Amino acid sequence: MLILGIDPGTAIMGYGLIEKNGQKLRAIEYGCWRTSSDLAMPYRLKSLYNKLESFLLKYSPEALAVEELFFNRNTTTAIAVGQARGIVLLGAAKSNIEVYEYTPLQVKQAVVGYGKADKHQVQFMVRALLSLTETPKPDDTADALAIAICHAHSHRQLRGI
Repeated sequence: MLILGIDPGTAIMGYGLIEKNGQKLRAIEYGCWRTSSDLAMPYRLKSLYNKLESFLLKYSPEALAVEELFFNRNTTTAIAVGQARGIVLLGAAKSNIEVYEYTPLQVKQAVVGYGKADKHQVQFMVRALLSLTETPKPDDTADALAIAICHAHSHRQLRGI
């Protein structure tokens, strides 16, 4: 099963495609898509959507996992992340890919085993679980892989495997 994890953002959108084969997880492709702060928001969103759409056409993942919107005190950031999530949801829907949403707590619990784990613990476990030689950079990329791993673990539990 191919699972695409997305860490939505308008400046940087992390992505991580993993393959789940039985109990084994393998990273297929990961990185981030960036947009220029010089662009107006509609054009940043269009650029991200086009990159996502190309990626979905190339790999045809069976599931897309995305972090639920976590609203904090910075409403400007929350709105921008919400807009980025919107294009991710649209891209998945247009490609007929099932979307699964997870809270940051669920992601940390699934990857580290502790819902209040810090970023370094999550990054360490992402690297270990996927047998990577280096920690994925930037943080958005590691987060996207963590979200995909969360789905792989949660999906297994939901199916009773």
